[in-house]
Amino acid sequence: MDSQRVSHIAKKSQNISEWYTDVVVKSELADYGPVKGCMVIRPYGYALWEAIQKFMDARIKKRGVQNAYFPLFIPESFLHKEKEHVEGFSPQVAVVTYAGGEELKEKLVVRPTSETIMYEMYKQWVHSWRELPVLINQWNNVVRWEKRTYLFMRTSEFLWQEGHCAHATHKENLAMVMWALKMYQKTYRDLMAVYGIAGIKSESEKFAGAAKTFTYEIMMPDGKALQGCTSHDLGQNFAAAFNWTVLDQSGTHIHPWQNSWGFSTRSIGGLIMAHGDDSGLRLPPAMAPIQAVVVPIYKTENKDAVRAYAKKVASSLRGIRTYCDDTDTETAGFKFNKWELKGVPVRIEVGEKEMQAQAITCVRRDTGAKSNIALAHALLSLKAELKNMQSAMLEQHRKFTDEHTQSVDSYAEFKNIMKTSRGFIKAMWCEDRACEEKIKQETKATTRCLPLDAKQEKGNCIYCGKPAQHRWLFAQAY
Repeated sequence: MDSQRVSHIAKKSQNISEWYTDVVVKSELADYGPVKGCMVIRPYGYALWEAIQKFMDARIKKRGVQNAYFPLFIPESFLHKEKEHVEGFSPQVAVVTYAGGEELKEKLVVRPTSETIMYEMYKQWVHSWRELPVLINQWNNVVRWEKRTYLFMRTSEFLWQEGHCAHATHKENLAMVMWALKMYQKTYRDLMAVYGIAGIKSESEKFAGAAKTFTYEIMMPDGKALQGCTSHDLGQNFAAAFNWTVLDQSGTHIHPWQNSWGFSTRSIGGLIMAHGDDSGLRLPPAMAPIQAVVVPIYKTENKDAVRAYAKKVASSLRGIRTYCDDTDTETAGFKFNKWELKGVPVRIEVGEKEMQAQAITCVRRDTGAKSNIALAHALLSLKAELKNMQSAMLEQHRKFTDEHTQSVDSYAEFKNIMKTSRGFIKAMWCEDRACEEKIKQETKATTRCLPLDAKQEKGNCIYCGKPAQHRWLFAQAY
């Protein structure tokens, strides 16, 4: 990483879009690929995805869901079996028409999601209630061709996990849907320190082909909302479309109940946005690839001794992901800027003074607070600091979300918020698609969800004035 890449970063407080791109590229999380809309995830960025995988995969397996892999290419006819599904994905589908030196007899779709290919196989494998439930997840890539792209946030190819399960009853099916949503919520809050609102999508915003879609909506610093993940109750729609039946306990042919749920690398974009500042990334300790970086500060005459002490400090911090940056080619000041940009939670400075005192100087990335700690107490002290930092970052984002959530009772107030600060708006809505579409056209705000804890109220639709029962969450979405 050269000094030019570190020093020239737009200010988040002045231009959040330019800042975001600078941080992603210059902190070496990702870069632009040669194909428009496709990105290269660099090792430091992929380490964040690996942390998410590790956290979620253990919980997925504990729930009894097994990992598998299904083909990238899907016969075009499969996509047409579920009407809403094909209509929903048609604008984003990439299609292969030529392969092996000849025109293909049937076009192949590059998977935008895997419901169709997976359910065709489930139909071949499962014929009785005794073989249910089917509990399968895959970690893979999907392609949804985007016209406007944004690193991590919206790319034509992205990585994710997609769980696809089938059950004998709707009750079991819905239990899995809600389990997945809670697992995602735990991932965001406990691992990524990102607060959000869990809820159900409107009919127009739900997944194409689903009976119901549940979501976790996250407030970004520019007042826009990010859909952090989704969990879908597919009902019996896809089983019916694929003519998949099983014999139940009474010997009757029934369509299995199905669900799908997905969490993608888009979450990393949300993490960057939610926590970053003018100096670059701020990574929550639970998922930071490096939790503490040791930077030796020396003169020529004490170089070897200070560097040796820095290595001693790093090796003493067992259980903390620590890196000793003792390279000769960069100044200490450059290293400070570099690791701030990369969001390492704690910087440990050691020089002649610390070496003589057998101590360290610790600087927190989230607050900039500096403290001097005896080396003998450093391990326990730093573990406590990291734990405190994790909680503080989640609380900071929760507070930000609360401060940018407003309840309104007039459309004039609604429009004024959307013209100025934006954010989440809680407003009564009659649940008529026509009103929803008009609000979107006039303000750019869409229904993000009906929060799971929303209470039934008596009121009138913010737009048309007809009776309404709930305050829905609105915001402009990414």
